[in-house]
Amino acid sequence: MSEKIFEMIKKEGIKMIDLRFVDIFGQWQHFTSPVEHFKPDDFKEGIGFDGSSIKGFKPIEESDLILRPDAQATFIDPFFAEKTLVLVCDVYEPQTLEPFLFDPRFIAKKAQKYLESTGIANKIYLGPEAEFFIFDSIHYHQDASQSYYKIDSEEAFWNTGAGERNLGYKIQAKQGYFPVPPHDTQQDLRTEITKNLQAVGIAVEKHHHEVATAGQAEIDIRYEELLKQADNLIKFKYIVKGTAKKYGKVATFMPKPIFGDNGSGMHTHVSLWQDDKPLFAGDKYSGLSEMALYFIGGLLKHAPAILAFAAPTTNSYKRLVPGYEAPVNLVYSKRNRSAAIRIPVYSEAPQSKRVEFRPPDPAANPYLAFSAMLLAGLDGIKNKIDPGQPMDTNIFALPKLEAQKIKSVPGSLVASLKALSEDHEFLIKPGVFSPEFIKQWIDLKIESEVDSVRLRPTPHEFLLYHDC
Repeated sequence: MSEKIFEMIKKEGIKMIDLRFVDIFGQWQHFTSPVEHFKPDDFKEGIGFDGSSIKGFKPIEESDLILRPDAQATFIDPFFAEKTLVLVCDVYEPQTLEPFLFDPRFIAKKAQKYLESTGIANKIYLGPEAEFFIFDSIHYHQDASQSYYKIDSEEAFWNTGAGERNLGYKIQAKQGYFPVPPHDTQQDLRTEITKNLQAVGIAVEKHHHEVATAGQAEIDIRYEELLKQADNLIKFKYIVKGTAKKYGKVATFMPKPIFGDNGSGMHTHVSLWQDDKPLFAGDKYSGLSEMALYFIGGLLKHAPAILAFAAPTTNSYKRLVPGYEAPVNLVYSKRNRSAAIRIPVYSEAPQSKRVEFRPPDPAANPYLAFSAMLLAGLDGIKNKIDPGQPMDTNIFALPKLEAQKIKSVPGSLVASLKALSEDHEFLIKPGVFSPEFIKQWIDLKIESEVDSVRLRPTPHEFLLYHDC
């Protein structure tokens, strides 16, 4: 494969090579070399970097790590002035050339290998729907004497009285699904994002405005296998942000940036296959197979622990709030969008049979979230975990005592991390996650996010308490 890379470099007139890897939180990191400096041996020997400067990777006394490019994960960057070939890399230890334990991409590869070793299936397809906002501007500040944020969008309902020449085409809260222009102000921008996604090899099915005001959007990409889809999702977020910046706007995948309106989720469609045979089609509930129901059982059982990876921020739980439309109820249903797991019924074709896991959000590191979802589902299949009866009634209309019997997702990141600390055997027993990684993840999240938010007063607390 490396020979083809150098053929591409020559054919396309590539000037620079950009080496990228994903950190523990799901953010791309990179450095760039002139094409003359890049050699075929780099695919085998790797290129060194300082692992202690990447949060969560290495202590300073053993900082060296190396990157080895994956010749199957490449694209030409659409934003750089000089023609630049991006090579997505795996992280390795320098002396042993063993994969680095905390490399999320390595975890995803192990998850795929484990699936193949079970004999249950040899493919998992995932279709994430990563929603996001495109704002005109965003400001935020925090120090000892002040704290604030301010977001703005020309189409937001709070701007009906703004400006001298206001045309009045504003989207009210929860009414953004999905009016045509002039209310929808971002048609051309979403189309430009779509074209850029296609140019880097991501198949797009459709794009549209989402429910919230202020430029909430969704661009649906085609399902893919686990590792490739995780690569695609990191690439997707990069393209969305870069294209928005070219338009003078800012895109955010923050799960809940606006109070009083819908947040951004990442509903993820999942199905297992054996070669070209779909395994989730059958004669059970909603046309599912017994295997699919057991997979659902595993997802429901382990959902609190999964969300430590799939809804991994303190802000995630401002979206996952009971009593609204958020998918907080740990039940499954066809068509019911308040259930944690929905069975889409758009088609009865066997290849379309899948389950949709709805609590995740786009702040997730997809390598970790997708792997955790797969392992939970496989645990359900191997142990024949009964998902119980489906919940096809309107949960919001249930009597209060009956509604209280329905289990919910955790109400905070602290609760999800606690669930992970108590329920991770299904992740480490197959040899995919390690105890060291689980501990590192929990410690990092508590220290850098949970405690960071917990210790700081918020503007709303001054509204509530300054005159107490």
